[in-house]
Amino acid sequence: MEKFQYMLSPMEDFTDNAFRTLCYNHGADMTFTELLRIEALADNVEKTWSRIEKKDNTPVIIQLLGSSEKDLEKFLNMFKPFEGFRGFNLNLGCPAPQVVSLGYGCAMVKKVSIVKNLVNMIKRKGYSCSIKMRLGKNIYDKQKKVYLNLIKEVDADFFIIHARHGRENYDKKSDYSIFEECCNTGKMIIANGDIDSKEKVEILKSSGVKGVMIGRSAINNPQIFNFLKGNKLISSEEIKKEYNELAEKYDAPFRYRKNIMKRILSIL
Repeated sequence: MEKFQYMLSPMEDFTDNAFRTLCYNHGADMTFTELLRIEALADNVEKTWSRIEKKDNTPVIIQLLGSSEKDLEKFLNMFKPFEGFRGFNLNLGCPAPQVVSLGYGCAMVKKVSIVKNLVNMIKRKGYSCSIKMRLGKNIYDKQKKVYLNLIKEVDADFFIIHARHGRENYDKKSDYSIFEECCNTGKMIIANGDIDSKEKVEILKSSGVKGVMIGRSAINNPQIFNFLKGNKLISSEEIKKEYNELAEKYDAPFRYRKNIMKRILSIL
């Protein structure tokens, strides 16, 4: 990745193939599937596999949640790459209590040896592997800088860092001050959290990050990627029409259509 990257964040019940393609059409350089449990993929659960959609060639990275090397190996042996597939991403960021209680999501930021093994397994298969992470499970993890230790020790292709720890909600401002030290590791860092303006992108660029990942702002305005790039925009009505056409074409589930149409507002 040579140019500065604008990525669409993976979001439950939003980022299906139709919405990913909509954002890609309007400036997103990379998209991600919703979070997929490795054990469910290994067990061949149809509902989980169905989220690995192959309906067009939109660039997409598959996001995985879990820690079992055995299940990951089983899944990788079953998986067949497809047009648009750009690699895997390990979720070390989910703060949901039911996920953290299993030792997954942001609880894995401290489990460096496990994460190293998972990344290496994926890369030995010839696939790219990145990590999406928070700053740890809680304020203590953040203060101990466990996130920095993981970045230094793990050979992922890039690290997407959501600048909050697992106990912080979205009403707590993202801590952009952590990005400079993360970039000083020499690893490729993508910033995530509250990115909704050109001014914030410039601040983050000055820290050394190589891209930004956008979630909530993209649901409200799928053109935010083109907006941040300074590209031409179209009307919100045209965006809604385009989304509805994609949702019909790719048979998007009703809950996705409802969630997205309720959130799409107007262009910035």
